[in-house]
Amino acid sequence: MTEVGSERVRTPLRPRADASLSDRIARSASASADASCDEIHAWLQRRREEVEFTVDRIPFDALDGWSFAPGTGNLVHRSGRFFTVEGLHASVGEQPSPVEWHQPVIVQRETGILGILAQEFDGVLHFLMQAKMEPGNPGLLQLSPTVQATYSNYTKVHKGGSVRYVEYFTDPSRARVLSDVLQSEHGSWFYRKRNRNMVVEAIGPVPEHEDFRWLTLGQIHQLLRHDHTVNMDARSALAGLSRSGVPGAPHSGAALHSDTELLSWLAGRRAASPIRPERVPLAGVPGWKHGPSSVDHENDRYFRVVAVSVRAGNREVGHWTQPLFEPLGQGVVAFLSRTVGGVPHVLVHARAEGGFLDAELGPTVQCAPANHAHLPAADRPPFLDLVTTADPSRIRYSALHSEEGGRFLDAVSRYLVVEADESQAPLDAPPGFHWVSHDQLAALARHSHYVNVQARTLLMCLDSLGS
Repeated sequence: MTEVGSERVRTPLRPRADASLSDRIARSASASADASCDEIHAWLQRRREEVEFTVDRIPFDALDGWSFAPGTGNLVHRSGRFFTVEGLHASVGEQPSPVEWHQPVIVQRETGILGILAQEFDGVLHFLMQAKMEPGNPGLLQLSPTVQATYSNYTKVHKGGSVRYVEYFTDPSRARVLSDVLQSEHGSWFYRKRNRNMVVEAIGPVPEHEDFRWLTLGQIHQLLRHDHTVNMDARSALAGLSRSGVPGAPHSGAALHSDTELLSWLAGRRAASPIRPERVPLAGVPGWKHGPSSVDHENDRYFRVVAVSVRAGNREVGHWTQPLFEPLGQGVVAFLSRTVGGVPHVLVHARAEGGFLDAELGPTVQCAPANHAHLPAADRPPFLDLVTTADPSRIRYSALHSEEGGRFLDAVSRYLVVEADESQAPLDAPPGFHWVSHDQLAALARHSHYVNVQARTLLMCLDSLGS
């Protein structure tokens, strides 16, 4: 109670966390009998067959609405919206010997929504997943969030149709928030991009649509074990509801390092490896060559910038053209895993990527091996050989997943969780690496700029194993 003048007013205090949420998530994670993976794959295949999807490579001069700006050579849209492709000069580390490089980068100033709508049926939380086509996806169509849209998309800058269900994420009276956090995306290809990752529970009935389907968390976990099925945006948004990280979730309360020690270690890494990105004109970026259909690295490594023409019968706009980044070679994204005192841990790497504000916790290994094949073994990423040559008996998880299909073309990595021992990955981790419990990683994924997008995917993969 507080006093205002002579009156006593009741202060409307509320619990800081929903104590029931962890139990509801656990029930959803254990419920997987509504439909088999085969049935869900059959539904996705029907949508592929019933709706026209085509993606064709085109030269830059065939882009509609996109052009290289005079002077800078930046690739821009005539509306001034969506995104631009510019040059980046990145410097990581303290003077006098920072690591420096130049590259093209995607600059997307808008904060989009990656939103998943939840509702309870027969006492079990279900999540409304979309069969969504993205031009860069292998197989084009994957399970996606209910809403996956930039600000320009859902405000209809493209003059197309409305984004279905977006009102549940923009009108607080329509749904109750379960998870809501601004998260970074690929710091190697985006300049300081972030999206609003949301899971909200609908208030009242939700209209149905043939491109959407309600799935339990258990079903989604099963589908995560299949290649190219659950898209990056869905994996990222659901990481905010990782079973280990929700308030009230049962956990051991113990880890190799305390939360304070972990945060102090990361703060120290950030201080020692400041990221100084500078946007520069795309024209004349050192080490990159411009052709009529692509912008390539002079050694044919890393990635290239290309253009595509897209037709999609169920999108807000039926036809459009756009640039995409196309990585060269398949990636490897892996956690080394150990159990310490009965508590599962993974080895994270503090990654200072050129497009980040600060270093974030990333996987043990995150790279495209082909980009390092020319280097001596000592100069290749630590633990790369260990995860790529691991005995199959030590591989707890393995699947191919693609990255953001709206900006990247066939950006595919094998995601792995590999058990290690003391001789392979000692608890006294090398500089830049740190052992964290699953609970610690999941808790940090509920906050901005701590866990990178690849590690958020691996967090979901760990959940799919029942960790």
